[in-house]
Amino acid sequence: MASVTARRALRDRIRANRAASAERRTIAKAARRVRTGPRSLATHIIATGADAATVKGVAKALQGVAKTARTNGLKGKRARIRRSFNGARNVVKTVYRYTREQIAQIAAAYKPRKAEYKAVRAALIAA
Repeated sequence: MASVTARRALRDRIRANRAASAERRTIAKAARRVRTGPRSLATHIIATGADAATVKGVAKALQGVAKTARTNGLKGKRARIRRSFNGARNVVKTVYRYTREQIAQIAAAYKPRKAEYKAVRAALIAA
């Protein structure tokens, strides 16, 4: 019976290590991409090491701030992508890519309330 328990413990530890490794790879890949050129808001946030729920919330908030910044002269690089949208396939959508400096300016104008969002804001400004 001990061998079954030991096998389960080993299996669970392997799964946990694999998940942690995948998360580290995702963060490292996003950080490398951010260094090389303009990327989406979400990619910049993922590079800070935030979890998925925080990335989604901060990205939505920063999109509103970025829209205001675009009217005030801060323009990201415009790109056209094809993706599924509301059940329709291959819809062409306009998205914006930002450099680190532009993200720092957008984050400076962002005033979050949640502690996690404040930590991400500080990391974006520092980068």
